[in-house]
Amino acid sequence: MEESRHADRRRRERNRARADEPTRQHECWHTRLPGYVAYRKPNCHWRCIMNDSGSNALTSRSAHMVEHLLSLRFDRLPEPLVREARIRLLDGFGCGIYGALMPWGRITAEVVYDEQSQGPATIYGNRKPAAAARAALANGTATHGIELDDISPGAHVHPGAVVIPAALATAERCEVSGAQLLLGVIAGYEAMTRVGRAIGEAGWGFHITGVAGPVGAAVASGVVQGFSVDKMLRAIGIACSSASGIKSFTQGSGGMIKRMHAGRAAESGVIACALAERGFTAPLAALDGKFGLLEVFGGDQSRPDELDKALGENYAISRVWTKVYPCCGVLHTTAQALHALRLQNGLEPEAIGNVRVGTNKRAIALNGEIAPKETMAAQYSMPFTAAVALTRDPRDPRHYTGEALDDPEVCDLARRVELYADAEMEAMYPRYGTRAEVILKDGRKFDTRLLDAHGTPADPCSEDEAQDKFRCLAGVAIGRDAIDTIVSLVSGIDKLASVGPLSESLRDGSKTQ
Repeated sequence: MEESRHADRRRRERNRARADEPTRQHECWHTRLPGYVAYRKPNCHWRCIMNDSGSNALTSRSAHMVEHLLSLRFDRLPEPLVREARIRLLDGFGCGIYGALMPWGRITAEVVYDEQSQGPATIYGNRKPAAAARAALANGTATHGIELDDISPGAHVHPGAVVIPAALATAERCEVSGAQLLLGVIAGYEAMTRVGRAIGEAGWGFHITGVAGPVGAAVASGVVQGFSVDKMLRAIGIACSSASGIKSFTQGSGGMIKRMHAGRAAESGVIACALAERGFTAPLAALDGKFGLLEVFGGDQSRPDELDKALGENYAISRVWTKVYPCCGVLHTTAQALHALRLQNGLEPEAIGNVRVGTNKRAIALNGEIAPKETMAAQYSMPFTAAVALTRDPRDPRHYTGEALDDPEVCDLARRVELYADAEMEAMYPRYGTRAEVILKDGRKFDTRLLDAHGTPADPCSEDEAQDKFRCLAGVAIGRDAIDTIVSLVSGIDKLASVGPLSESLRDGSKTQ
């Protein structure tokens, strides 16, 4: 009898303790698995509940984010947001069309076609369609192929090179409207940016575009298809296992692989959704749960709250950096400041003696290559970019390719560029400011300082500038009539009942097969 009373008391105490836990409504079977206690830390950002129907569900910051993104309705989006999405689409197409002509763009497309990939999806620069996932691979690789695709500041990701190829390929396969395509692009940008921010600085040994990209691509593809929350979470779970991308390309050789980080991310997201659609399972907490993407790549420096902080406010796609210079974003203020200094003062290359560039310590460590031997290395080199800015037009991608890498005037000046850690630039990191001084052979000195490059949210490009950039890039590969058609279709894409005409325009007028 006494034992029974003690048992009843212990049971009541357990029930009261459970009632005091606002994050757990009922005890699920897996809360009793070994190691579950590790998930129940006071600052834990997810919870396990059993809903009223008795089925297990997982509510987390990632689920909150997904619920919000899947609730978006195109007719409720503010016009400035839609306009920015159209600009992103055009910018991505321009980068992809140009990048398709580069060796890495051509090789990837050739591999896709050698596989006899069959499907309805467009590959930039080619008239023959391919399977959706493979088209996303080729287009993502091409778009990221000239270092002119957009950046989400603070997240350190290139969303356009991943999200747009995934959304377009899915839209073509599912034959959806232009509005649905834009909705997928907006959602994909948001997800990829939030994941990039949530990973934090600990993950920067990895190429964050390749880590956060599969999630952004999966969200874009899933939104285009109209996925449910559960299906979307499973697709994200699948995509998280594709997160990858090491930064060995910064060491001076083999730089083509950086381009494919975006392509593989786009492909992974499309495949993840195709698998989830057919019932393939994956952990619902693969993003922000135990051993999830944030914990594995971000560790103690991850910031899970970035996943659902201020949802619905200041969408990521409205705060994107439109790149003006075909080089690493860290170098843009240097390129812009030195080019302006040269033009304003009529500096002649042969008169320049030495150049000093003040930047942050991380840029010195990662971007200090003096004599790059291939395109990727040149696009990551601050000395080379400084020399290009003082002798050529740094907006032209051709100055980073082919014979331009051995341009004697540029290479000679690059050897005379000194990098140093500037206290102000170090303090403002992760903004990429620069302080530069040009010392002429006759002893005269010219100095400049720039904190934010043109194209960043602090100094954004206009819609006309973005359109001019598209026309310049696309004009290398397609005819004027095709360019005008693409611009017109993108300008009114939300009125298209089907993305079919857009697909046709991206294939027509191609100078490649």
